[in-house]
Amino acid sequence: MSDLERIRLVILGGAGVGKSSIVKRFLFKTYTDKYRATVEDLYNREYELGGATLKVDILDTSGDMQFPAMRRLSIATAHAFMLVYASTSGPSFQCVKQCFEEIREQRADFQDIPIVIAGNKSDLAKTHREVKLEEVTDWVYCELPRLRAKVLECSAKEDNNVTELFKTMLSLSRFLPVGSSNEGTSGLKRRSSAYVSASSSRNKNRNASPSISNDKKSSLVDAVDPASSSDAKLKPRSRSLIRRASRKTKQQINNASEDCNLQ
Repeated sequence: MSDLERIRLVILGGAGVGKSSIVKRFLFKTYTDKYRATVEDLYNREYELGGATLKVDILDTSGDMQFPAMRRLSIATAHAFMLVYASTSGPSFQCVKQCFEEIREQRADFQDIPIVIAGNKSDLAKTHREVKLEEVTDWVYCELPRLRAKVLECSAKEDNNVTELFKTMLSLSRFLPVGSSNEGTSGLKRRSSAYVSASSSRNKNRNASPSISNDKKSSLVDAVDPASSSDAKLKPRSRSLIRRASRKTKQQINNASEDCNLQ
């Protein structure tokens, strides 16, 4: 992912689990209990994280299965996934399993894709829990093949662990260093992508370094012997020093033989 201009996070899950609430809580620090069915909402933001500015597209997909083509396209173009279920709904966890199977079927690189499994509505889990955290972790870490994944419970209503979801996603993506103490993750800075500019600057440095070293070498040659450097630029270099030495040797042999004949 080193040459990507944008990072696309796709959020998948069943209807009514609070996917949009998580996104809006993270982006706008707002929350509403009013349910609105999502078709496909795309948010473009730039974040300064761990000393770098990253361009991130957050795609909130529909919880219904009535848009299969859009769903396949979102899975095919994602660089990271957040699979959301509700801790108070057993069927929502089954929907997350189905979403993962779709990812595994469509993406051959599914083991390398960062995946965060988020259990929303943890504020209601004390009295209405239907999905235990241990059940989810056993499924991810025991039943599935080795993944770049993390399981977290959150509450969009109480703004609990919402920011950690996105920081974890970036940590799994290796954009934000693990254990980074950078605060204000939800704060936005309108800047160009430092990730892309950093990679391009490294490439420029790599491309520039040979020419710099050559200039240094030529300047050293000029300082030691200006005439030799000018002659070296004008005259082609001999193809073989060994060949010249052999001609001299042959001439010496011929002269020696002539002297022997004269005597």
